[in-house]
Amino acid sequence: MNLRINIALLTIAATLFIVGNISAQSVRSLINKGVEQYKNENYDDAEINFRKATEEAPEDYRGYFDLGDALYKKGNYEEAAKAFMNSSTLTDDDIAKAKAFHNIGNSLLKSNKLKESIEAYKNSLKLNPNDLETKYNLSYALRKMQQQKNQKKQNKNQNKNDKNKDKNKDQQNKQNKDQQKKQNENKDKKQDQNQQQKQDQKKDRQKNQQQQQQTKPKDQISKKEAERILQALKNNEAKLQKKLRKKKGKVVKKEKDW
Repeated sequence: MNLRINIALLTIAATLFIVGNISAQSVRSLINKGVEQYKNENYDDAEINFRKATEEAPEDYRGYFDLGDALYKKGNYEEAAKAFMNSSTLTDDDIAKAKAFHNIGNSLLKSNKLKESIEAYKNSLKLNPNDLETKYNLSYALRKMQQQKNQKKQNKNQNKNDKNKDKNKDQQNKQNKDQQKKQNENKDKKQDQNQQQKQDQKKDRQKNQQQQQQTKPKDQISKKEAERILQALKNNEAKLQKKLRKKKGKVVKKEKDW
């Protein structure tokens, strides 16, 4: 009975060993094929084979690392960062971890996540302090972050200046409007004054005419009337002279001398 059990256990172990070898060979084959496609810049097919490798051996960090490389080349930086992160958690080798964090930093840098990329580069340098490329990338990310801060500050100052300009412009426009309004009011006031002055002058003339008419003598006659009267007097005088001449030409009858 024990012999049968031992034989069965040996058979299972042998089967698992064979299956494990077949699986390991399959994973290596997929990774090797993917690497060859990656070198030939056939990143789509390389991604497919690397994904298959991670499905066959989800505990193998190499499949995720190579998958991250393919995704990075395709410009899928967020997915690449996730693949590299998975790779870093599946190995205890400091150099392998450092490379994974280095690539995480590169992926985040491409996504313009500067703060996160800087932390990834720092984690890489903790594991491999002598990596010059990681030091350079960290320095680059820090400079870029500082540039963004300076640009942000400059934009803030520019916005502030623009607001001040707009405020000054509004104040100037208000002053211009107030000045124009005042000018119009003064113009209207002056027109009203001129109009009132004309009305007052007209009233004064009318008043003077009324006063002249009131002070004019009742017996005062017009020039035309005076000429008519004078002509009538002349005519009467002529008639009188004519009568006198007639009287002078007659014989005067003397009264008797008693």
